[in-house]
Amino acid sequence: MNTETIFTGKKILVTGAAGFIGSHLVERLQTLGADVRALVRYTSRGDVGWLSLLPGERKQALEIVFGDLRDPDAVRQAIVGTHIVIHLGALISIPYSYLHPFEVAQVNLMGTLNVLIAARDVGVERVIHTSSSEVYGSAQYIPIDERHPLQGQSPYSASKIGADMLAESFHRTFDLPVVTIRPFNTYGPRQSARAVIPAIITQALTRDTIFLGNLSTRRDFTFVTDTVEGFVRAIVAGGVEGGVFNLGTGYEVSISELCQMILALTGSRARIIQDEQRLRPEKSEVLRLLSDNRRAREVLGWTPKVSLDEGLKETIEWIKGNLGRFKTGQYEI
Repeated sequence: MNTETIFTGKKILVTGAAGFIGSHLVERLQTLGADVRALVRYTSRGDVGWLSLLPGERKQALEIVFGDLRDPDAVRQAIVGTHIVIHLGALISIPYSYLHPFEVAQVNLMGTLNVLIAARDVGVERVIHTSSSEVYGSAQYIPIDERHPLQGQSPYSASKIGADMLAESFHRTFDLPVVTIRPFNTYGPRQSARAVIPAIITQALTRDTIFLGNLSTRRDFTFVTDTVEGFVRAIVAGGVEGGVFNLGTGYEVSISELCQMILALTGSRARIIQDEQRLRPEKSEVLRLLSDNRRAREVLGWTPKVSLDEGLKETIEWIKGNLGRFKTGQYEI
């Protein structure tokens, strides 16, 4: 399959384009020949997030529109004239959702509804909706396939469950061509220290003590380039409308084991301390996430290629060169 031929001449909207995964996806789509429009949340500073790191020619080719997912008119204007919508925009911090559940629900649930309504009315070819492995909650069985029950163990995960159900309902009710992608703990360059891997790396590079939350939880970490390729495959694959696809490696590691790997790769001898303020409420903590990715492999033709060791090395090198972008040692939610 010649993906470049498929993407040439396609106008693709990416919501959440200024973020970690979104900025990588924008770059990848541009290399494939797509005409990309980026929806970025407006600030008076005109901040375009990680899109500021795009090479000059990529920046010039990129159409950036400012708006808020909670504004249906802004969302509609962003979608008009596009063929494909990739909906990544969301408030993704679980600790933030404890503090401001209303805002998180507004953005993640109503923002998704605005995208779905506009996509239906405009008549786009496909919507790629982004879910999260957090919707599964603590695993009831391992590995987790797409049939696993959904559990709202945080306001964030509940908002994503609601968004997923809206996407499903628009496919069933209005025949909207929606595909739901469910990434498992994506990591890599450009991720903020809100996430555990950059939180460990930044502390290992600069401090003699590493403060973390629950050390026994287990996660399936997927390198960002692999996650991005999953989105690409979801665009080009035929007959997948209405489908849900896990994007994970099928390999799990505890946070304690992950920390030891990073200490070895950085040469750090820092002590690891469990910090009370980083612990989640007991019933809210998701203890184990391990993906069953067979459906994505078989239906989308997607295969993760970057090992955890390789991905950590690349992430460490990027963070070393960008330490000034991080508030080292400060707990970020």
